[in-house]
Amino acid sequence: MEITGQAVLLRVFIGEGDKLGHLPLYEAIVKQARDTGLAGATVLKAVLGYGAMGRIHTHKILDLSSDLSLVIEIVDEEDKIANFQIVLSEIFEQAGCGGLVTLENVRVVHYPPEKKD
Repeated sequence: MEITGQAVLLRVFIGEGDKLGHLPLYEAIVKQARDTGLAGATVLKAVLGYGAMGRIHTHKILDLSSDLSLVIEIVDEEDKIANFQIVLSEIFEQAGCGGLVTLENVRVVHYPPEKKD
């Protein structure tokens, strides 16, 4: 798959402890993004953050949190991201939790297709 020019960046902010059944929520979202055919997804683990409840999440050894903040970033064409938002809402509903979801217009300047041997 090759993406060039205008695209959309979907960001999903969740907690590391969020689950969909026995599966970590971030893993369920990334697997569903792959199964949907999106260009790619990356999960980033935060070292410090807080969300809607105002509780600080940190990786400091003296204040170890078992629920660090995570950000899932997915970039693809606008229509594909729009369709995935519906799937993402269903995932949140099944998981019984929520997260912050943002969209941002981006310009892809380099994303060549993978070379196959």
